[in-house]
Amino acid sequence: MRVPPFEMPRQEIRDELDRLRHPFRVAVERAKNPFNIGAIVRTAHSFLAKEIVLIGTEPWYQRAAMGMQRYERIVELPTTDAFLARAREQRWPLIAFEKDGATTGLWEVDLPEDAVLVFGNEDTGVSPELAAAADAVVAIPMYGINHSYPVSIAAGIAMAEWARRRYGKGSRVVVPGAEGQEKLG
Repeated sequence: MRVPPFEMPRQEIRDELDRLRHPFRVAVERAKNPFNIGAIVRTAHSFLAKEIVLIGTEPWYQRAAMGMQRYERIVELPTTDAFLARAREQRWPLIAFEKDGATTGLWEVDLPEDAVLVFGNEDTGVSPELAAAADAVVAIPMYGINHSYPVSIAAGIAMAEWARRRYGKGSRVVVPGAEGQEKLG
């Protein structure tokens, strides 16, 4: 299925989406599978995350984002240290998702409005430095015998939970502060 072209210039679409964005960010210590980063970008677009921060220099597969990277604010930082410096400077609440070493579960954790949902790579998870700097290290409930979720799925689950807590009962809401703050549904 192809999406028909929009009747607006790309920058105008980006500006309109920026008006509706949510205040949370998604950060990923570069996944080893470049497809997963593209999938996370696509999912973050679906939730209109404020920003997507990619930590590290490994390449990522833009085709997996299905073109949504053109509408997103993607920041690439070369190292975990650079990310942590920015997080301290901006006073970001870091919520790391890491099954091993978790201190709380997804259903119990506080997910602030401006949370930075942090994910690691498929082999080693979130780095020890990032986990130590996080405000919370969170496990997502699992019921099967496998060890973990694919990182792109874990990111989607976390974003869905962030949104569910704000827009429960399936309603869609225009973000506070946007013009015409009416409820849509």
